[in-house]
Formats: sequence, structure tokens, C-alpha cells
Amino acid sequence: TKRFLFDMWGDAVNVAARMEQSGLAGQIQVTKEVVDHAGPNFTFELRGTLTIKGKGPMEVFFAEVCKRTPRKA
Repeated sequence: TKRFLFDMWGDAVNVAARMEQSGLAGQIQVTKEVVDHAGPNFTFELRGTLTIKGKGPMEVFFAEVCKRTPRKA
């Protein structure tokens, strides 16, 4: 069971580490999968395709804006 949990999170953790390692100072770099799931409150700028160790070519983006919507009381 513990091995399964490691396998389930292992790829996500590895990709996140690679995004940090290949990113630029002051920028939040994310994958296409994050962009696809982020929703309308976020905007992204395409950085391009980078070769990510252990994954190969990946399309990556910089997070730009988080538009906050007021909470209803």
C-alpha cells in the first residue's frame, strides 16, 4: 500500500521539482496540465517547450494573474 501511494504522487512531485529547477527567478512555471485544470481565474503565458529530465519535451507556461472574485457572505 505504501508503495502505491508513493507511485501515485511520485510523478507529480518529480515534475514539480523539474518545473522549479528549470524556472526563472520571480516566475511560477507550470505544465500544460496545470493550465488545463486552473480555471478562468488564472492566466498564463506560454514559455515554450523545454526538455524536462525524466519526462522529455514538455510545453511549459508562466502563471501571470490570479483574478480574485469576492466571496458571498
